[in-house]
Amino acid sequence: MPKKIIIIEDDPDILDIMTYILSDEGYEVLAATNSKPLEQVHLIEPMLILMDNRLTDGYGQDYCKQFKNNPATRRYPIVLVSASTGLERMAAESEADGYLKKPFDITELVELVKKFE
Repeated sequence: MPKKIIIIEDDPDILDIMTYILSDEGYEVLAATNSKPLEQVHLIEPMLILMDNRLTDGYGQDYCKQFKNNPATRRYPIVLVSASTGLERMAAESEADGYLKKPFDITELVELVKKFE
């Protein structure tokens, strides 16, 4: 059974690239440009959530903090993805399980995801 990953990224080009790379690595990817998939996380049961910090309907760090403060959702690993300065601090403050700085290379993305298997 393929391992599931949710990718939430507001830039469709980056979303397509990440989806292609991780699908090619054998992951089942649910890709979205907004936070809607987070509402169904219990049904999806992802091994990882990759989330951009600036979304069309909020901030990834805020969603992450909500997830980590909720006993029902804190077990889902979240990696914040952003080009913003201070990403490491944002990830720590929101209790994210990791972060990925844009721009990133393919190897960096794949190695990060494999850490959560």
